Amino acid sequence: MFTRRWFRRFLLISGLISLTTLLFPTLVFAQGGELPDYAMAINTVWVLVTGFLVFFMQAGFGFLEAGFVRAKNVSNILMENFVDTAITGMTFFAFGFALMFGAGNGLFGTSYFFFNDLPETYAGLPTLAFFFFQFAFSAAASTIASGAMAERTSYKADIVYSAVISGLVYPIVGHWIWAGDGWLAALGFSDFAGSTVVHSVGGWFGLMGALFLGARTGRTFKGDSIPGHSMTLAAIGTFILWLGWFGFNPGSTLSGMAVNDISLITVNTNLAACAGIFVAMVLGWIQSGKPQLPWAFNGSLAGLVAITASCAWVTPAESILIGGIGGAICFLGVPVLDRLKIDDPVGAIPVHAFNGVWGTLAVGLFANVEGKVGLLHGGGFNLLGVQALGALVVFAFVVVSGAITFGIIRATLGLRVSKQAEMFGLDIYEHGVITYPEFTSTYSLPAEPKAGSPHAKPTSGKVTEPSAAPGD
Repeated sequence: MFTRRWFRRFLLISGLISLTTLLFPTLVFAQGGELPDYAMAINTVWVLVTGFLVFFMQAGFGFLEAGFVRAKNVSNILMENFVDTAITGMTFFAFGFALMFGAGNGLFGTSYFFFNDLPETYAGLPTLAFFFFQFAFSAAASTIASGAMAERTSYKADIVYSAVISGLVYPIVGHWIWAGDGWLAALGFSDFAGSTVVHSVGGWFGLMGALFLGARTGRTFKGDSIPGHSMTLAAIGTFILWLGWFGFNPGSTLSGMAVNDISLITVNTNLAACAGIFVAMVLGWIQSGKPQLPWAFNGSLAGLVAITASCAWVTPAESILIGGIGGAICFLGVPVLDRLKIDDPVGAIPVHAFNGVWGTLAVGLFANVEGKVGLLHGGGFNLLGVQALGALVVFAFVVVSGAITFGIIRATLGLRVSKQAEMFGLDIYEHGVITYPEFTSTYSLPAEPKAGSPHAKPTSGKVTEPSAAPGD
């Protein structure tokens, strides 16, 4: 029944259909026509699916940070990541999207609050699809800050600062750079997928939180680093983040039809991660005499952050260089923080803040496409200067915003938990949960737990110091 002639005809017809499907949108666009319905459908599905990948990065941050903290603080950091996502969803709906993409002025948007008068389409997509994609980015920025503040932050404080960064700080910076009327965009500042908009914002905000909190109890910066409790969780988290970046960067094309751009961005993203791993691991190996997992994990993320701004405008070979330098910056950034006595349990500041800046400057060095030519391709210092200005302005804005936010929180709600809470762990004190109960049978729990919970923090009575706190 299925002869060879039939099979050849089937292949020929299928090939013609596929070729027509790929070429037709190009012909339509070349003639100035509107986007056909099926192309809109492809783009919408592409943006939503990549948005799902970016959303799944929240799980990656959760696993990574849970692995890098001690066993007695695992539920706390997971709770922060989980509820940060919910807070971002509400704040970005209420005002974040409006401030970021609403029509307004060069500083912030003034329309679309609570989805009022929301247009049917935005950036060539159904507006709700575009909103979801951008919400996932906002959630990432908020979660980055929590890693730098882990193991000593009051949970009430976490709720407040998460609302501030996702509802105000991140959207305003995003408007400057990604909105059509943003003032930095008008100067020619370029950030394809968020080295500055997402990663620098989250990293610098986390830096201010770490400064206002101070170091964890027992951290003296004299060779006393506090190891995380599970490299298994950290490995899972890092792989999830690496996977999520294939939504983060390629999805920022906002078009499933841009097959060549998507392919280039995907390869550049992957190569930068690989280079970051290799450089950070080797430098750590030279320093300690052993190849260590934490350097590999953060090296990969450093490379990914570094390539995010320029991933669509550089070659694969250049992405290796950018990612490799990112891994080195991550490695060198840790002792800088130690000398400044800044305690960052997961390495969020070197990975996201420092490499967010490097990735931003890399555009001014390596970009080589129409309208964006970097210094190393004969474009002069103009683009590099604009990139440096943007990185500096964002740094100043986020640092000042963070100082105001954390200063108010510290003076009102309280920013840091007590030393007693740190000793017992934030799981038990903040949430009434023991993450690993089978390993904590010798743990001396408070004598009078909160009603309704066998493991809640005490409402009264003296607390007995544990003989061996889990995770220490």
